[in-house]
Amino acid sequence: MTPPARPLYDETGARNAANIHCAEETPAYMFEQAFRNIDDVLRKEAGCTTELDYTEQTSWLLFLKYLDGLEQDRATEAALDRRPYSYILDEPYRWNAWAAPHDSDGNPDRQRQMIGDDLAGFVNAKLFPYLQGFSQRASGPKTIEYKIGQIFGEIKNKITSGYNLREIIDQIDALRFRSQKEKYELSHLYEAKIQNMGNAGRNGGEYYTPRPLIRAIAKVVNPQIGETVYDGACGSAGFLCEAFDYMKEKPNLTTEEMETLQTRTFYGREKKPLAFVIGTMNMILHGIDAPEIEHVNTLAQNEMEIQEADRKDVILANPPFGGKERAEVQQNFSIRTGETAFLFLQHFIRMLRAGGRAGVVIKNTFLSNTDNASVSLRKRLLETCNLHTILDCPSGTFQGAGVKTVVLFFEKGAPTQKVWYYQLDPGRSLGKTNPLNDDDLQEFVTLQKDFADSQQSWTVEAASINRETWDLSVRNPNNGVEAKYRTPQEIIEEIETLDRESAELLTSIRGLL
Repeated sequence: MTPPARPLYDETGARNAANIHCAEETPAYMFEQAFRNIDDVLRKEAGCTTELDYTEQTSWLLFLKYLDGLEQDRATEAALDRRPYSYILDEPYRWNAWAAPHDSDGNPDRQRQMIGDDLAGFVNAKLFPYLQGFSQRASGPKTIEYKIGQIFGEIKNKITSGYNLREIIDQIDALRFRSQKEKYELSHLYEAKIQNMGNAGRNGGEYYTPRPLIRAIAKVVNPQIGETVYDGACGSAGFLCEAFDYMKEKPNLTTEEMETLQTRTFYGREKKPLAFVIGTMNMILHGIDAPEIEHVNTLAQNEMEIQEADRKDVILANPPFGGKERAEVQQNFSIRTGETAFLFLQHFIRMLRAGGRAGVVIKNTFLSNTDNASVSLRKRLLETCNLHTILDCPSGTFQGAGVKTVVLFFEKGAPTQKVWYYQLDPGRSLGKTNPLNDDDLQEFVTLQKDFADSQQSWTVEAASINRETWDLSVRNPNNGVEAKYRTPQEIIEEIETLDRESAELLTSIRGLL
């Protein structure tokens, strides 16, 4: 006779340890369907009009469901070790109390579920104020309690209908992300939502970098356990998450090494509130319980105030394209410019420890601009760092951004002797329906290990670089094509010439009429 199944929850509302890892895993298609269903519900909400809103609102609910699972796992481990466990959240604010109560058989308890105005009222008047208060109640900033307070201090519930909120909660509650496979599926789909958010407009696009490109950068820079990894413009924390995934793949990872990865490895800063929230939750959903992300304007710090204790071993970053900074921000840097990315590059050079390594995405016009700031910054980079590799990315790498980019790989502490270039050519046009993939970058990663020459790669001696312009333009000697980019003055002159020619043509036409 088959024994009766143990209830998933005991009388205290905690999941029974015997069943916690026995339930069937959530198939990938269920995650995908749930995300689509949630977006369909959010489209009914007047306050949710863009992919940014959909991601934001899905995020805080996913986070609370994930936190519930984390708490249940910790409670189970404590029970098995016969030690007490102190919950992070008080009982009325736990997922299985307000969002998805269950009966003794583990089925949804419809009698106890809030809905409509009762649910919306609880979330807005009680839940959010309670969660926001963790910033004051937490024992310190390096705790998950403090991160909870930060997240809910920056985000608000835009789901005004308690009935829509109930539909979304039911979708999320049906998902499980307790196993490593489930957590991978969740983080993968969350990344897809962030990408959609990035494709929705310039604000989102500022903090989404194609993940195959990040993975290739991580492989080249090769961060090691025990080193610190930093991104001062972290956005959705894609670089930090991918670095974490890369580093934890080390064979036979010890408990101590995992603790190091969790608490003493990854550091980020982000200026924009939504990006800060998304980045923090992205790291938590990837498995880092208390991410070291600060909600600050990195460029507000004077570069001369950076001390040795502040410096990091590895920097992986993609500073915002085309941003402009005010004069008071420019005062914090010795090379003054309104270009945000150039200020960030100065910051990154200063933040690297001697011997530290970096992979930084930047507009390709940086290589050839003739303004004083660009020339001075190239000179500083080449004289204080070993700029050993430049990856030239094709148009379409950044969907919707409309700019061409390069990736600068450098090591601090010795001047550049040689620069190895690689001109990435996937053999097709890149775009939203045909994005960059890992295979496109495999040859680059392989050849870069030995700085090998090929049709797409070549080496330039630093001694041959012009000491007045410090021009680093991409000129592939193997295909006869020189990727020389015109200066703004040259572009203006061409526009003026075309205007004159058009005016002359119109005058001629009028003379014939």
